[in-house]
Formats: sequence, C-alpha cells, structure tokens
Amino acid sequence: MESLNRQAEFEIKTARIRQLLAEKQLDALLLQRVSSIAWATCGTDVHINTAASDGACALLITPDQQFVITNSIEAARLEIEEGMGEQGWHFEVTPWYGNENRLAELTNGKRIGCDGLYAGGQNLSAELAWLRSQLTQPEAERFRSLGRLCAESMQEAIRAVQPGMTEFQIAGLLAGATESRGAEAVVNLIGTDERIFQYRHAIPTDKKLERYAMLVLCGRKSGLICSITRMVHFGPLSDEIEHKMKAVAAVDAAMIAATRPGNTLKGVFAEAQHAYAAQGYPDEWQCHHQGGLAGYEAREITGTPTTDQSILMGQAFAWNPSIKGAKSEDTFLVGEQSNEIITVVEGWPMIEIEIGNKLFQRPAIWVRD
Repeated sequence: MESLNRQAEFEIKTARIRQLLAEKQLDALLLQRVSSIAWATCGTDVHINTAASDGACALLITPDQQFVITNSIEAARLEIEEGMGEQGWHFEVTPWYGNENRLAELTNGKRIGCDGLYAGGQNLSAELAWLRSQLTQPEAERFRSLGRLCAESMQEAIRAVQPGMTEFQIAGLLAGATESRGAEAVVNLIGTDERIFQYRHAIPTDKKLERYAMLVLCGRKSGLICSITRMVHFGPLSDEIEHKMKAVAAVDAAMIAATRPGNTLKGVFAEAQHAYAAQGYPDEWQCHHQGGLAGYEAREITGTPTTDQSILMGQAFAWNPSIKGAKSEDTFLVGEQSNEIITVVEGWPMIEIEIGNKLFQRPAIWVRD
C-alpha cells in the first residue's frame, strides 16, 4: 500500500510540474535544492552536507522525460536505496572527478525554469514553494509521524536538562534524541536565562543553565520539516515570565484559530497584530518573524502584513509568536473542522485560551523543582 501511495503521489507531483511548465511556456524544470528534490520524488534524501541548500543530484523534468543528473558516488544509493529507479528516472551519471558539463548539455537551447539561480533560467522559487505547501494525503501522514517524532525528541531532551549544563550540552541532548529516532535536527537553538530575553535566535554557547531554558527544534525526515519550541524553568516563575508566556500563548491561539480555509496569511497576521496589542505588547511582532506555511523548508512562505496567500485545506503551518523572554511554537495541519496540532508533547502543562466559544490549548512553561 505504501508503494502504491508513493507512486500515486509521484504522479500528482509530476502532473503539477508539467502544468507549471505549460503555464510558464517552458521546456524544462531544473530542481537542485534539497527541499525541491525531496518534494518532487516523494521524500528522497539527497543531502550530504546539512549546511548546503543544494542536493547531491539535480532533477530535470521536461513534458515527456525526467532526468536525474548525479555523480558515480551517489547514483547507486539514489537508484536502489532511495527508490528513484522505480519512479522511472533516467540517470545521467558522471565521474565524480570530471565531466561537470552534462547538465549544461541537457539544458542547452531550452527555456528553463529553476528553483533558484541558474544561468539563463527563470527563477520559479516562489511558485515551487507554493506547490510544495500543497500536501498530498501521504505527505500529511508522513508529517504526522514526524510531528510525533519531534515531540518525543523534545520530551526526552528537556526531561534530561539540569541546571549547570551548558547550552552546548543541551543542544547535544536534543540532537541525540532527534537523530536516534531517524530525523535530522536541522535547527537546534538553545537559550538560557538572560539570553532568552536578549536573542530571538539563541545559537547554543558554553553558557551554563541557571534556571530558565528554551529549546527550539526543526526536525527533518523524508524532506519534511516540523518545528517545535518548549520552555523549562527550575524554581518558581517570576511574575514577568509568567505574564509574558500567557500573553504569547494568547497570540499563538489567535493565529491558529484564524488559520482556516478562506483566510489569507495577511489575514492571520492582522489577527496576530491585534492579539499582541490586546495583550499589551503592540510592537513585539516587529522583533521576529511570526512563522507561516511549513513543508519541505522550515517555512515555505513566511507570513507578513502583506502576504496575500490563501490558506488551503491540508496545508501545514508553524506560527512562532514571541515576546521578549517567551515563545510559543507548534506545527499543525489545517483540517476540515479544526486544526490538528501534530507536535503535541504528552503530559506537558498547558494554557487554555477561549476564542469564539472554543478552547485552545497552548504550551505553558514547565516548572520544575
């Protein structure tokens, strides 16, 4: 059944690509980014270096052919282990030490669309981000599985956190929990104590935890990326931190409630601005992006006051509102009747927010002795 689902998904992706080619009056689409290749091939892993945006191969799709251009190091794994041979890709394999012009030969004289910059190509990165965000049913199931994995990883790591640990050590706990479950921690941010108030993107350092820690994870598997943030505090919370966490939870709940088919990203953003102001923090949204559409990039499309992108059923979102010293973030799927949080951490303390006679639960800070 899984292979049948993957084949059906692959056919949907190929049809969407060829429709895009027809709309743009192009001869071929060139995909080089890890995210685009994973999307087009239904989860193929083509990354070697996690710091690189481009994969270990390139895809070239025409109205009637599909090529994978790679080297002799990668070809066998992609064809056999990743299952690209079953999808009908024609392999163009070059020695790792030479003949780097094969892609240029295949694209010569063609009107090319691409997922980034390519000499003579038309950059379709925005159009492709929108396509990647429109999840098929098998992708939604993979997203649910990844959400559970990321939640379990966060739970394992944060339970092991103790005062006196460095941020590096905490990051190691989170990476280990994630990687041991078969995903990659492509974003692993750890802030402790005053650094949570100073920096929205707290890269781990050798600072030792005293009382307060923020763990941020973006986990990737089969190309998809889930985002989750949790906070832990040792000893009683200050009134300031408790107030800010309740405020940011209210903003997050307002954004999730507004993320429904028929609305737009800028419509959700307007609700966020209103919620920030209602909580007494009207300018905090300007200090950090608020998240947006999730998929094969941590954010396929980031919400802004002017992002006039429609919200569709089945899409994934990860909003991440923050107020200096507090943050709320989960990944969810837009469902028919309501939205489904897929990064629920079992047993986590929650804050309840009522919006339009509906109760929304958002993570509180876990207070430990």
